[in-house]
Amino acid sequence: MKRLKKKPNLLTCNTLINGLIKFPSLHSIQLGKQVFYDSIKLGVIPQTTTFNIMILGCCLEGKFNEAISFIGKMKEFGCFPDNVSYNTILGFFCKKRRLKEAGDLLQDMKEKGLIPNRNTFNIVVSGYCKVGWLKEARKVIDMMVKNDVLPDVWTYNMLINGLCGEERIEEAVKLRDEMENLNVLPDVVTYNTLINGYFKCGGSSEGFRLVEEMRDKGVKMNAVTNNILVKWYCKEGKMDEASEKVRVMEESGILPDKVTYNTLINGYCKAGKLGEAFEMMEMMERKGFKMDTITLNTILHTLCKERKLKEASELLTSASNRGYLLDEVSYGTLLAGYLKDGTADKALKLWSEMKKKEIVPSIITYNTIIGGLCELGETEQAICKYNELLRSGLVPDSTTYNTIIHVYCKEGKVEKAFELHNKMVEKSLKPDVFACNILLSGLCSEGMLEKALKLFNTWISEGKIIDIVTHNTMISGLCKEGKLEDAFHLVSEMKERNLNPDHYTYSAILGALTSVGRTNEAEEFMSKMVEVENFQQPSLQIKEQNVKTSEMTEVYDSDSNACSEQIIELCNQGRYKDAMRIFEASNNKGITLNKSAYIVLMEGLIKRRKRLSKAVP
Repeated sequence: MKRLKKKPNLLTCNTLINGLIKFPSLHSIQLGKQVFYDSIKLGVIPQTTTFNIMILGCCLEGKFNEAISFIGKMKEFGCFPDNVSYNTILGFFCKKRRLKEAGDLLQDMKEKGLIPNRNTFNIVVSGYCKVGWLKEARKVIDMMVKNDVLPDVWTYNMLINGLCGEERIEEAVKLRDEMENLNVLPDVVTYNTLINGYFKCGGSSEGFRLVEEMRDKGVKMNAVTNNILVKWYCKEGKMDEASEKVRVMEESGILPDKVTYNTLINGYCKAGKLGEAFEMMEMMERKGFKMDTITLNTILHTLCKERKLKEASELLTSASNRGYLLDEVSYGTLLAGYLKDGTADKALKLWSEMKKKEIVPSIITYNTIIGGLCELGETEQAICKYNELLRSGLVPDSTTYNTIIHVYCKEGKVEKAFELHNKMVEKSLKPDVFACNILLSGLCSEGMLEKALKLFNTWISEGKIIDIVTHNTMISGLCKEGKLEDAFHLVSEMKERNLNPDHYTYSAILGALTSVGRTNEAEEFMSKMVEVENFQQPSLQIKEQNVKTSEMTEVYDSDSNACSEQIIELCNQGRYKDAMRIFEASNNKGITLNKSAYIVLMEGLIKRRKRLSKAVP
């Protein structure tokens, strides 16, 4: 027709443009625009319907300014925009969360004398509610009433849902009352939203009261209502009630759906009822449903938690074979299970399988395998996985760095650990106190005391949180280098920082004093400690950290109990000098005594000093 310069009629043009734009393929929207402009050249006068199709095409392309320009062009052809023209653009603005522009367009619509209809207002209310602009949504509803456009149940349901999402349940109920006053009857969606809102906020009694109200008002429950109730029972661990609810649900003609079964399986797993969970899984499959990935991962987690790793492995394999969608969490769950069980070979095999299936591990999964391998002493494999992480382009986080710092220090590669610490600082990541203590210990044990001191002082000046283990590490390092005055100074600083010296602190200083023959000072120090300080037993947390980081403190020797008992016995006999000799020998051998031995020896030395002072005329 174009070639023959024959004028098509408007219906033909609209049909062709509509087909190209509403059922788009590659370049079809551009072709639709071309048909529009060619038709005008051939003398066709477009109408509002034509322009509305063009506005839709522009919005589908994301060209909103062009869409608005078509509203302006209508006047040239003697037609005017209608509600559809504005509603189309408003709908896309709200989908793209360009809500300020949506508000401006609504205002423009009113200024041009076009009265927004209910659909117009609902589009804007929906957009505001989706982003949590509930105050603005409320204003739009008020505007509707002011303009004699009665909000419908859909309008109110959107705002009620937004309020419940923010746990403003009482306001949501008041809104329900308001709609009833306007003769807008709440529907099943209204009740479902309110019931779910009450359950989430802990108001179960109010939720069940609304269930009764639904029945009284003749609002029929649907699958969503029942799923909300089943979910609440499962969350509360009331699996018998949840199962009964499903039975009643089926009797009333409402068939359980995928959500129902997934909820029940999750509930059984959390209640530790794996048998019932597997039964439900089989029933679900018989009825043509598939578990979602979250439910599958919940079962895997429960199996691993109960150390049923063989069953977890079989489930993972069978799920993969049956077309279930497995993700990184599925493999990561079993991977963590193997590592906790001490089977590094199986964990590494599963890792390879995961990579073959092109499931890309995240930093969390890398941290799981690196940390697990370190715990099992597989440091070479851990470093290998760390290097793999770097090659993959992932950025290590604080957990990764802290773990590898520990590995390097354990292997005596303190310089590498120190480099890694500096990288962390460059990337604004903070080494945790455990990693800091490990690094200090490594530096001290490798004879790098000056470097350790510099690092320690940097942490102090930066206000980094350090603990008693940090101080004990430095005190021990200073004592081993014979820098006793510096060690004493650090003990004083500990007190200023409200950290009480423990028996590791005393052991390091007393050992250093006795090793250089300063026995009198050792006795005096011990006496002073008992008189001035409450001799502290290390807390469980500190004790565990000291035991874990055996590089930085003396480890309990198998002779510890024997030496401790011998010292206590000698003190009971009043043979304090002999007890002190045993103490010196223990320190030289690296044996850490029991707390009771320290206390008895110190009390004995105090008695001896008092007795000697009384004997002096």
